[in-house]
Amino acid sequence: MKHLLITAPFPSHLIDKIRAVSTGLTIEQRTLPNGRWPDDWTTEAEIYYALGAVPPLTKAPNLQWVQTHYAGVDSLESSELWHSDLLITTASGVHAANMAQYALTQILAWAHRVPNWFAYKQTKTWAKNRWDTFVPQELRGKTLGILGYGSIGRELARLAKPFGLKILVTKQDARQLNDTGFAFPGQGDPNGDLPDRIYPSEATRSMLAECDFVVITLPLTERTRHLIDEEMLKAMKPAAFLVNIGRGAIVNEADLVRGLKKGWLAGAGLDVFEEEPLPEDSPLWQLENVLLTPHISGFTPHYDDRATDIFAENLRRYLAGEPLLNQVNRAIGY
Repeated sequence: MKHLLITAPFPSHLIDKIRAVSTGLTIEQRTLPNGRWPDDWTTEAEIYYALGAVPPLTKAPNLQWVQTHYAGVDSLESSELWHSDLLITTASGVHAANMAQYALTQILAWAHRVPNWFAYKQTKTWAKNRWDTFVPQELRGKTLGILGYGSIGRELARLAKPFGLKILVTKQDARQLNDTGFAFPGQGDPNGDLPDRIYPSEATRSMLAECDFVVITLPLTERTRHLIDEEMLKAMKPAAFLVNIGRGAIVNEADLVRGLKKGWLAGAGLDVFEEEPLPEDSPLWQLENVLLTPHISGFTPHYDDRATDIFAENLRRYLAGEPLLNQVNRAIGY
């Protein structure tokens, strides 16, 4: 029997989905108090589905594999687990659909000047010159740049292509076009066919110069921290719109504020920030050319269902001795 520990508060029907993978499983479900691993907890589990904290290895002597509930793993980099040789897999792909839709919503809201709709509704009057106030940009013929071509970036490309956007992307390994992570049927770009051009990460600045819209879907690593700084922002078109749904620290926020004020770019749609929640004294609140949301692009009522689908497939693979999907490469940080 394989001992599986789950610290996510899954309801019984999702536990049953996991249990249906194999009759050779012993499933233990616990809740982490305050999201921390208690000092007096020891587990004999070989497999750990982690919501939040991971145990010190002395508290999990039989552990072989950890599946995280989330796609990002930057929170694990200071853990003992990260510096071990144990398998770590993620839930990458779990919110590709909703995050791609969010990014496209930001682009459409900016292009169609949606904030003006609400502003004039509050005044109960219309602008004297409706053309100047409400005329939109048409997406057809514009260029969308996607920083990071994982599950979210691929789904965004699939949704954006019918609008007539030219798609440019950056990729850590521009030679590897196929998607090697988990993807739900009908989503994404499995073979890397949709981009008009793929740039290596080192050519990010060159790509930014060509884009009317830029969406950040990158994970946070030492390489990507403050990747978007003054130099990168100045490389963008003055009419460009930047969307960040990756991690806040990928963008140097002080440089972004300065760039938005000075016209290095036209606007930004931000769901993530260097400090969360966004402080009351942040100048971003006052900028009219910024659309803000409180880190909600990953929200979906289907998250747990999708996360357990991903885990069930990986569990099947683990028990069959097959390669797991979404394996973390510690050398690159995700």
